[in-house]
Amino acid sequence: MNREFHRWHSPALGREMELLIHGHAGTPTIVFPSSMGRFFEYEDRGMIGAIQDRYEQGHMQAFCPDSVDLESWYNKGAHPADRARRQAQYNNYIVNELVPLIRQRNGSSGIATTGCSFGGYHAMNIALQRPDIFTACVSMSGAFDIKQFLHGYYDDNCYFNNPVDFLPGMDDGWYLSRYRGNRYILAAGDWDICLGENRRMDGIMEARGVPHRLDVWGERSEHDWPLWQRMAQAYFR
Repeated sequence: MNREFHRWHSPALGREMELLIHGHAGTPTIVFPSSMGRFFEYEDRGMIGAIQDRYEQGHMQAFCPDSVDLESWYNKGAHPADRARRQAQYNNYIVNELVPLIRQRNGSSGIATTGCSFGGYHAMNIALQRPDIFTACVSMSGAFDIKQFLHGYYDDNCYFNNPVDFLPGMDDGWYLSRYRGNRYILAAGDWDICLGENRRMDGIMEARGVPHRLDVWGERSEHDWPLWQRMAQAYFR
């Protein structure tokens, strides 16, 4: 199976960023790591191996970037405005640096996003921000409200990176028409600590007329990698 390591100095973030690519063709999918995770986490946790045949057969290609969570939402020493600003810079890195690399390497028209836990937040957040680029999203046990990191502070960067706020207020036809042509999956276990957040997002998407589906995995499925490996096998087949 094709596996590539890439690193470059990111103008958007002002530092080196690292990336793994798995597979040689197929649906290009950006895989966001879980909270404070690294670019190699998805592979190390068995998520690539769970559907290795998909990559070997050219049905899927995963682009696994590093996170900057420790510089953004999880940077406890920074003012919330600086945390939110760093998240906006990370979004710019994804859109203006990673997406062009994907376009260069893969001829598919649409790009999917996915992630587990806080990676599910990143996947859904940017998919809803740029529905013209990201045409599918599979959020596995995501949580979508970032107010817990803000300590009462709020500005435009906070608002536009908080899907549970910006989506209910979305009345722009350009966005809504693209949402309705895309594919969104919310998935969580029945014993998942993020199940409530997924039910909340399900209600918001339903109210805005955004086609999607909420899957609740049974059998006392908890917020952990064995569940997400099973999800990958189901959603990326």
